[in-house]
Amino acid sequence: MNKYTEQQRLTAVNRFMHLDAGIVKDLNELVALVAEICQTPVALVTLLDKDTQWFKASVGTEIECTPRSVAFCNLTIQQPDLNIINDLSADPMHFNNPLVTGEPYLRFYAGAPLITKDGFAIGSLCVIGMKPGELTAHQKKALQVMAKQVVNLMELNWSLNTLASQRTKEQEHATAIGESELKLKAIFDSSKDTHILADRNYEVLAFNRSAAAFVKNAYGRKLAEGDTLLDFTEARILPQFKKYFNIALTGRSIKREWLLMQGTPFACWKVTTFIPVRNSVGDVMGVALNSTDITHHKKQEAYINIQNEALNRIAIIQSHELRRPVASLLGIMDLIKMENINFSYFDMMELTVNELDEKIRSIVKDSENTLHGRHLAVVA
Repeated sequence: MNKYTEQQRLTAVNRFMHLDAGIVKDLNELVALVAEICQTPVALVTLLDKDTQWFKASVGTEIECTPRSVAFCNLTIQQPDLNIINDLSADPMHFNNPLVTGEPYLRFYAGAPLITKDGFAIGSLCVIGMKPGELTAHQKKALQVMAKQVVNLMELNWSLNTLASQRTKEQEHATAIGESELKLKAIFDSSKDTHILADRNYEVLAFNRSAAAFVKNAYGRKLAEGDTLLDFTEARILPQFKKYFNIALTGRSIKREWLLMQGTPFACWKVTTFIPVRNSVGDVMGVALNSTDITHHKKQEAYINIQNEALNRIAIIQSHELRRPVASLLGIMDLIKMENINFSYFDMMELTVNELDEKIRSIVKDSENTLHGRHLAVVA
């Protein structure tokens, strides 16, 4: 009894439904030889699908298939040895088969099962005659040997096609990966930020165009894979650099701002992020260093600080220097009142001085609000 289900067998059959022209030619030559050895007018290589018996190679017939219900090979695939029926018309299982009772009035059948290397009986190599007959020991042996060769040819064809298909898929996958890498590299190289990937020993594994340009401009050297990052790190920040690098190796990202190339034409502020890079099993195998130039931001920050200091000085001047003469005028006005001096423009002077005092108070308040809100308004 077979140790597999019919569905598993049908899956195996499907592997051989589409044979290359070269293999079909070889199989046709083989069945012609089998027909000659067995002295029969018909020889076939059959595959039994769910409902159909397909003739994958044949001699003595132009038919390509029959319904499986009338196939003599149904019994052949259920046994490991030859299935020989000397007289189909006298056999209780086949005497009323339409191929026996009607055209072409078949009488003799002998078939060897086609058994794949993984044990599935997929069809048969069979010979058929229109007269009752029998096979000699030599003919039986030839039929069994040839059946194995049929399987070998079909297995070879399937293996070659499978390998070709896998290679095509691998090439398509490799092409897709290559295109993806080109796109990533284009994005990587188009970035204005510098990106460098280093292993645990500070050796450069990869870098983008911006990183290469920075090293070239700053150090006059060409950055290359295998270089050590320590050769491009200033001595004054080297301890800090190693500290942050080692923190990233523990699996934690960290960010640091620093002034580089201080006192040179290439002086710049950079913010560098140290990011741990893991391999396929999750171990940290290196560090990605991504640096962004923030020099412009730092200059803007310094400019804002200078403006704030200027505003603070203006507020002090407004609060003290300008209000001092106004306070003196107000004092004089009070003295005039106390002396009861009759002065026709006194009321006008008092109004003007009070307005000036109120204006100065308003300016001082506006300056204080500007400083506290860090707005860059110009105090007039």
